[in-house]
Amino acid sequence: MTEAGSAVSLSERDRQWRARWRWVAVAWLLMVLAIGAHQWRFWQHPPIDSDILAMLPRDASDVLLSDATEHIADASARQLVVMLGAADAAQARAAEAAFRASLQRDDARQPLPFQASGQAEDWFDQARTFYAPYRDRLLTAGQREQLQQADIGALTESTLAALYGPMGAPRLTQWRQDPLGLWPQWWQSRATGSGLNIGEDGVIQAEGRYWIALPMEMRGSAFRLDGERIIDDALDRASAAARVVAPQLSVLRAGVPLHAEAAAVQANREINTIGWGSLAAVLLLVFLSFRSLRPIVLVAGSLIIGCAAALSVTALVFGQVHLLTLIFGASLVGVAEDYGIHWFASRQGVAAEGRWRLLRHLLPGLWIALLTSALAYLALGLAPFPGLRQMALFSVVGLAAAFLTVICWFPWLDGGQVRSTRFSQAIGRSLDRWPRLQWQRPVAWVAVAITVIAGFGLLRVTSNDDLRSLQSSPPALMAQQIEVGRLLGMPSPAQFFLVRGDDAEQVLQREEALVKRLRQLQDQHRIGGYRAISDWLPSQQQQHADAALTQQVESAVLSQLGQLMDEPLQRAGFADQDLALPAWLASPVSAPFRHLWLGQLGDQVASVVLIDDLGTPAGLNQVQAQADGLAGVRWVDRTADFTRLLRHYRHLMSGLLFAGALLVFAVLWWRYRRLAWRVMLPTLLACVLTVAALGWLGQPLQLFNVLALTLLLGMGIDYGIFLAEHRGDPTAWMAVCIGAASTWLSFGLLALSATPALRAFGLTLLLGIGLVWFISPFFRPAASPPSPEQEILKE
Repeated sequence: MTEAGSAVSLSERDRQWRARWRWVAVAWLLMVLAIGAHQWRFWQHPPIDSDILAMLPRDASDVLLSDATEHIADASARQLVVMLGAADAAQARAAEAAFRASLQRDDARQPLPFQASGQAEDWFDQARTFYAPYRDRLLTAGQREQLQQADIGALTESTLAALYGPMGAPRLTQWRQDPLGLWPQWWQSRATGSGLNIGEDGVIQAEGRYWIALPMEMRGSAFRLDGERIIDDALDRASAAARVVAPQLSVLRAGVPLHAEAAAVQANREINTIGWGSLAAVLLLVFLSFRSLRPIVLVAGSLIIGCAAALSVTALVFGQVHLLTLIFGASLVGVAEDYGIHWFASRQGVAAEGRWRLLRHLLPGLWIALLTSALAYLALGLAPFPGLRQMALFSVVGLAAAFLTVICWFPWLDGGQVRSTRFSQAIGRSLDRWPRLQWQRPVAWVAVAITVIAGFGLLRVTSNDDLRSLQSSPPALMAQQIEVGRLLGMPSPAQFFLVRGDDAEQVLQREEALVKRLRQLQDQHRIGGYRAISDWLPSQQQQHADAALTQQVESAVLSQLGQLMDEPLQRAGFADQDLALPAWLASPVSAPFRHLWLGQLGDQVASVVLIDDLGTPAGLNQVQAQADGLAGVRWVDRTADFTRLLRHYRHLMSGLLFAGALLVFAVLWWRYRRLAWRVMLPTLLACVLTVAALGWLGQPLQLFNVLALTLLLGMGIDYGIFLAEHRGDPTAWMAVCIGAASTWLSFGLLALSATPALRAFGLTLLLGIGLVWFISPFFRPAASPPSPEQEILKE
């Protein structure tokens, strides 16, 4: 066929291709419009989650345990507390009044996302009124033992002395309702045993100061993303108002909402830093490469559409988007721009009329690039971590959307000329000055030196799978959380006893058996206390036994007192029925302890018992041993469980990484045969050297480092593939360099994240991508002459 005939044939193919592609472009336009409509609705009420535990997997082998953990997390997610400490009780009371007044003024101007609960003494008044009819059924273990062994005559004398003697301990009810004075002792025992370290007037005296606790509750979800310090600012203003009346006031804050807001503010800052920083770096590289506004606008448009599509699809699939997904997704900018960069790099020197031929020429390579990158991201979803699956879906959808934007719209919108610049020409020519390694003695010595240095680095590598290493709350806030927990005796929601039974009565009876053992540890000062439903709602069996015991002893004592006083004394009446679970749960009195009752979970009923101040690891082992031999009672340590789970999946993903490398090499061998090692070796060397560098830097190896290496395997191999497919092509090398640089900058910025998991991920890719980018040209195959199709494109 003549050259004129070839040109006519190509022109006809261009027209046919263009006609078919018009419908593809229109279809993608409709999809983008739908994405835009969803984005408009999404950002009105963004379903953003910042709970770090939401990233972690549920225990599929124990659904009840997973449900229990989720229940406790939900209960604590809405609670926060502020502690006001003053030199005396009067100042503390005045500071509390000023603090509450400031919150009320703020709430009147604009509703706050939280509300303060009532004062502590109000709760005590309600509780005494609620429990009064059941006073005969409420005994402490010590009272029970005392009444069973007591001499009626001695009790009668002590009761008579208390009645007519000097005023002793205050009574909480009339004498006839509680002749033996059992009621105040029961309340004192409940306060000590269940973490209520608050005096009857609501004031705690500790370390020479008088403290008042102000419990508060979020009106909505504690996890939201607005980037504003709404809670902290309101508490700051209230604290300033309180210090006007008490200048030396100490203020402590604690609660999940405070950590959630700090995470939201931090995430907003990091999204701006990483996302906009990545975008600015990419656009700067595009400008330096092409010196034209059109590439900048089109590449930026493809990135924006990619991120918007990723966010919409993730929200539709998961119902909400995690903060870490947004921060991780911000680095997607450095990968998704590769398609636009490849397009404009290839357009240099190609006439506008030839862009349809160029599209056909580029599509196979672009499809392979999308496939390999998507597979690398999807590898993150192999681990059963909801957060990682979100990140994988977000990234794959974002890449696909950016890819579709390039191939569907760029041929229509890019109708001008794309000229080469000095910057792009310099990068393209640099490949010729990059030496291809040949096996010679100097190269061998360099290889030995690198092997020795890497070997020592690998020997220094340690691992750290502790779940607590994933936390990133501000140190000042963590210190206040610890201090408030010490003052109030707040237990850890991650360590508890799970009590199960066929019905509520069985659960309460099993709790009582456990509490009997825990009380001994408390008496020995091995634990600070415990929190159990059965302390506030005894089982019916225990209520029956206590009611019968108090009726027997109090009736006998009143009978003897009546004879001594020559006056008949009748015992007061009490409730005809036992205190039941539904009535207790429905009462406001149960509010501080309601989260301990899990209720019906599957075919069983369950509750939890929390422990205050576990102390040393040896003490923790002692506490754990209290469940031995008790039916339906199990010690749960979710921090240790998640740590073991992270270690397990680090080992699993390491094995999958090795298997993936073998699979990739098999595919490369099928495509390149004897050149396969040149394509594969740079990525493998980069992975090994990255781990060695982490060892030299003292960075412990964790699951997120291994996941980053998995992603590096998928992305880094593309550089070797591209160098093998386009041997010696300076335009292709320029596209690789710009794409690698933007990817390196994007993921490198993750190393600046205050979230430890993302920081480990970013640091690994910062080192790995830089290394594979630097190493790949050393192993490139020899240059080959341009193909006839490439010659036609340049005409």
